[in-house]
Amino acid sequence: MHQPHDKLFKASFSDPETTAGFLRSQLPAALAAAIDWCSLRLQPGSFIDSQFRQSESDLLFHARAAGHSVAFYLLFEHQTTEDRHLALRLLRYMVRIWENHLKQDAGAALPVILPVVIAQNERSWTLIPDFASLLEIPPGLNAPLRPFIPDFTFRLIQLAEIPFDAIAGTPAGIMTLRVMKAERIAALLDDSVWDEVLMMQLPRETLEMLIRYMLRADIDKGAFDRKVRSVAHRELQTTAMTLADQLREEGLQKGLQKGLQEGLQEGLQKGLQKGLQDGLLEALEIRFTSIPDGLRDAIATVHDLNRLRRLHKAAIQAATLEEFARSL
Repeated sequence: MHQPHDKLFKASFSDPETTAGFLRSQLPAALAAAIDWCSLRLQPGSFIDSQFRQSESDLLFHARAAGHSVAFYLLFEHQTTEDRHLALRLLRYMVRIWENHLKQDAGAALPVILPVVIAQNERSWTLIPDFASLLEIPPGLNAPLRPFIPDFTFRLIQLAEIPFDAIAGTPAGIMTLRVMKAERIAALLDDSVWDEVLMMQLPRETLEMLIRYMLRADIDKGAFDRKVRSVAHRELQTTAMTLADQLREEGLQKGLQKGLQEGLQEGLQKGLQKGLQDGLLEALEIRFTSIPDGLRDAIATVHDLNRLRRLHKAAIQAATLEEFARSL
């Protein structure tokens, strides 16, 4: 699975119901109560910097609050190390969202953006979720400078700080975050992840995505099989085992296909080399009748196709075998 963190996060949290179920439990109660969660809609586009596409994912939602549009920007951080300048990156992304908003309606007021960072960290970060904390404000000038300083706060949700059983939301959202939390702490086979009640509520495609994610992680495949066999619910056990077998078969087929392609490519390369070498020797035999064994052996060691083509041309143009030999 290419970019598994990104794929799993987006597969689950692109669903507004899943995102609403989780955010409702993470935002201040008064704010959560003011949001019309039924109006939450996913918006197209990604706003992250290209150099961070391997380590973070993002989703943008719009919803209604008190009759007005508000935006939720979800940034999922897969990176393991803390970045104290995360707020600066968030500011760039938020500006891009506003600029995109103006492209669609130049006269519209800008919507409020609620930035939410979900960190897939192993240990808690000491990050301060305020943009102004990045600035060096001269002592004694905080109050007079404050009106000139841009500032915002982002909601930092650290999986390292949330117990498995405290993750709230829909079954798909809960299981996704439990699995992603467990991946960081090598706990993918723990009972907290293999919650049969929750797993039975998942659509098959979500369950398949989770199992794909587990199998590509650094996990003992034998221990995984034993865990699946220990599942009490027979239907869930059968589904998990079948999916695991299918995914392994897919992996085997892809491996065989790659091997065949590489073998065919290697065979074609060797065929071209042999053909050019034979053509080169034939040209020399036509022109000079006899070719010394040492010269034949030297030609046999040349494998570069472009060089063989140049030598073939030299074999036609050289006045003597000695002149040709100097071109080797």
